[in-house]
Amino acid sequence: MMMRRCSLVSLSRKQASLRLGLFIGQNQSLVTASAKQVPETQKSVKPKEGVKSLNVEKDVWLKMQEEARVDVTKEPLLSTYYNTSILSHTSLQTALANHLAVKLATATLPSGALSALFAAVLESDEDVMDAVKSDLRAVKERDPACVTHVHCFLNFKGFLACQAHRLAHKLWLQGRKVVAVTIQNRVSEVFAVDIHPGAEIGSGILLDHATGIVVGETAVIGNNVSILHGVTLGGTGKVSGDRHPKIGDGVLIGAGTCILGNIRIGDGAKIGAGSVVIKDVPPRTTVVGNPAKLVGGKNNPLKLDNIPSFTMDHTSHISDFYDYYCFAPFKTGCNKNKKSQLVQSSTPNNAKHKMIKIRWIVSRQKKIRWITAVSTESTILAYFRILPDVVMVFSLRLIR
Repeated sequence: MMMRRCSLVSLSRKQASLRLGLFIGQNQSLVTASAKQVPETQKSVKPKEGVKSLNVEKDVWLKMQEEARVDVTKEPLLSTYYNTSILSHTSLQTALANHLAVKLATATLPSGALSALFAAVLESDEDVMDAVKSDLRAVKERDPACVTHVHCFLNFKGFLACQAHRLAHKLWLQGRKVVAVTIQNRVSEVFAVDIHPGAEIGSGILLDHATGIVVGETAVIGNNVSILHGVTLGGTGKVSGDRHPKIGDGVLIGAGTCILGNIRIGDGAKIGAGSVVIKDVPPRTTVVGNPAKLVGGKNNPLKLDNIPSFTMDHTSHISDFYDYYCFAPFKTGCNKNKKSQLVQSSTPNNAKHKMIKIRWIVSRQKKIRWITAVSTESTILAYFRILPDVVMVFSLRLIR
């Protein structure tokens, strides 16, 4: 009976193809053949959401437990500490909640209450946990001082301060601002990191050393950003509202940097150590100095090929920026008539002299004077006329 039904169905298809024409029938056969050529196992299947993140979390947590067991084997003295912090927990959420609670607890702010509060936030928000794992990987990959993931988890205060901020920020968004500010205060006291709970921070963050980092309320930090110690993302005064910097993705901020005001640091930019930035920085450029200036100039700034927060290269292009002339000890009171003698005695016989003009500002007279200098491959002799019959001689050495 089943075979008869199949034959009837096939017959009706043939009749339909004859009625509609040979061309349509051929197209239908081609479509059918092409569909049969693709096996079911080779068809693309969209992965279920959350599977990848769960696998990554499991891998990180299992790796941390393995690293903890190895450390305990090497240092039995730390067995109780590692067991309480890592090995006695069943998940990364509870381990992190407990570890932060122990660090931030006081006599009047018990660790048990903090641990329960932190665990509730971590277990209810997958985005926060994804950011935690991304931060762990960022520290392990970018900081050569980080030996293992568990080493970062237990001992790196930059990582711990960042995770405490994530919890405080979540509570801030929930309207629990009093608790959020309390956590911020404890983080500042314990880790010397002051991040307002209203600030927004992306994932893959490295706070290297972290001591003295200050981030204002309306600041925004993108993904995969590396920040060193002593960095301030602050305002310019008493201006209220949106008043703090916006940091793009992949930015590297050197130690001791101040970025002030509601300005934008473009994606992939690099801020040299000790800089004071008060204007927007274009993407993939480098600024350094006080006030910060673009390396390569404003009109044609040097563009970075790699993401600086990943390479953690603080000196490339910046060191080239400082390859200027430096002043060597100079002679005064030289008569201008002896200029040729000084030049001849101070330069090689076979050196190719190049006459150039440079501009010199006399500080006392506030005048711009044009003078002549003699240049060789390694030195420049400059003659500055300070009196009608007196010439000051500077020997400038080119740094290579």
